[in-house]
Amino acid sequence: MHEIAVSREKPRLGHNRAAAAIREAANRALEAEGIGVPCLISVLLTDEEGIRSVNREFRGVDAETDVLSFPLNELEPGSFREEDCEIDFETGTVMLGDMMISLPACERQGMEYGHGFEREIRYLTVHSVLHLLGYDHLDEGVKKAQMRAREKEIMGDE
Repeated sequence: MHEIAVSREKPRLGHNRAAAAIREAANRALEAEGIGVPCLISVLLTDEEGIRSVNREFRGVDAETDVLSFPLNELEPGSFREEDCEIDFETGTVMLGDMMISLPACERQGMEYGHGFEREIRYLTVHSVLHLLGYDHLDEGVKKAQMRAREKEIMGDE
């Protein structure tokens, strides 16, 4: 039902099963949030240099990161309303936004945390989808706790 468009910024980034894991995790997050209308999310897979460049350009932070999220709509966490979203009038699909994932950062963090690449890319995808749906963690209080709780619920026992 949802369209999760995954592309690669450069050839030879490896991890050829990443797109399938991303699609599964994005669909799981959308289902957990009760999103019952077709949605579009665009995902760009990149490397350290690619994500650092975008982080610098859009956030003013000259550093590598693991994932960037670019919501297209201003949504309230946990209360999705289709009428608050941009819609592709040709298809009727809700356009949620874009995400960018650094595959090397994902691989490194998966090893660091001891759960491997596939679990890490699923986690980063769920994290980013929640951002597209209005969740945030910039404060150290209620909003961060709310987002972390949703991530845990959606990821289950992974």
